[in-house]
Amino acid sequence: MLNTEPTLNLLQPVRIGGVVIDPPLFLAPMAGQTNYAFRTLCRLMGDCGLVCTELISSAALQHKSTRDKSFQRFDWREDEHPFAVQLFGSDPAVMAEAARVVVDHGAAIVDINMGCWVPKVAKKGGGAALLKDLDSAVAVVEAVVNAVAVPVTVKVRSGWTADHPTAVPFARAAEQIGVKAVAVHARFADQGFTGQADWDMIRQVKDAVHTIPVIGNGDVYTAADARRMLLETGCDGVMLGRAALGNPWVFRQIAHELRTREPLPLPSLAERAQAALHQARLTLETTKFDPIVAIRELRGQLVKYVEDLPDPSVRERIVRAESLADIESALADYL
Repeated sequence: MLNTEPTLNLLQPVRIGGVVIDPPLFLAPMAGQTNYAFRTLCRLMGDCGLVCTELISSAALQHKSTRDKSFQRFDWREDEHPFAVQLFGSDPAVMAEAARVVVDHGAAIVDINMGCWVPKVAKKGGGAALLKDLDSAVAVVEAVVNAVAVPVTVKVRSGWTADHPTAVPFARAAEQIGVKAVAVHARFADQGFTGQADWDMIRQVKDAVHTIPVIGNGDVYTAADARRMLLETGCDGVMLGRAALGNPWVFRQIAHELRTREPLPLPSLAERAQAALHQARLTLETTKFDPIVAIRELRGQLVKYVEDLPDPSVRERIVRAESLADIESALADYL
């Protein structure tokens, strides 16, 4: 039977340890995407309850190698507080030390990555590969929980493969250890981003734990998607990743529609161009990378804002951009 709970009640604040997330709409950590500039835009546009860094190598943080590219992605600033830092790795002691480092630098929440399936991470036993061996996963989580006083959360996949679903038993174990929230991307690791997210896994995890919030993730792009996930799974909050790329307004749009049942107007072409330019300028003002490296990474981020502009040459010019001036020139007609 359809849950007829009033829409207004769907966005209740979520407590993760001592951190209150209101509204419970989360920006997913995404490699090469969720840098300081993009996180700032999501917060400025409104109703993004919590931002998180890109996944960061625990080994790089342990050695404090400032020349390491992963270490350079630890780019938080005071105006983001509270914020989460996501770590990946498979060695409990190294993960514990990395957690201490980020907490010493102000992290309000430490998130453990058990969802990344890309070979660079998984081949070393980190990310979603930890879900192949629950004993190893539990050892990593326990070490981090014992190392820091701030809340520890975990982002998982449904499991490594469909014939080995592990999200439910892991969530039960994580709750017992002291994890304060679990986010579930409802696909198996070997799916990548293919196929459709099976939200029933989120429901199963929610049913399996008793004292911690469960955050649903996977295939939420609109307020209707978010509403359906919340009602069908009973999850406490919604995490958005790809839906936010080139669309930092999505949190505000979802929150407004869930509260009022009325959609907000879509951003104009000028607003989209202005947001893209703001992200570009802020990235270059704050990046720890060489400007050329930052520009090349920016290209893939900024094209999301202009994918459906009537003039396809704008996208082509951004893809070829080598400087901020090139980006400004490409967007000039829409500003």
